[in-house]
Amino acid sequence: QVQLVESGGGLVQTGGSLRLSCAASGRTGSMFAMAWYRLAPGKEREFVASIDWSSGSTRYANSVKGRFTISGDNTKNTIYLQMNSLKPEDTAIYYCAMTRSIFRQYDYWGQGTQVTVSS
Repeated sequence: QVQLVESGGGLVQTGGSLRLSCAASGRTGSMFAMAWYRLAPGKEREFVASIDWSSGSTRYANSVKGRFTISGDNTKNTIYLQMNSLKPEDTAIYYCAMTRSIFRQYDYWGQGTQVTVSS
């Protein structure tokens, strides 16, 4: 079993910044990649960013490129999401996810953390 524990969400003004953290614990071996997804009111779940543990390769949704940065610390089994230049449309519940599959089928999820950006 793997537990994903998130922190760092909150309320911020337009143009502000937040840094989310997600720490994995338990059976953390063979983690292929971790990712951030978000769910905004009235919208479908959206991929935000991911990072591969072995290579460090990262991917981003077009909507956050240039504003968000994903990173990882393999000594802590923790990933981060630095969010800058936040916009009201970034308001969502942000979820941490993990996969052990090279096909990036994310089947481990955190509890979610609320990010609210005021206009």
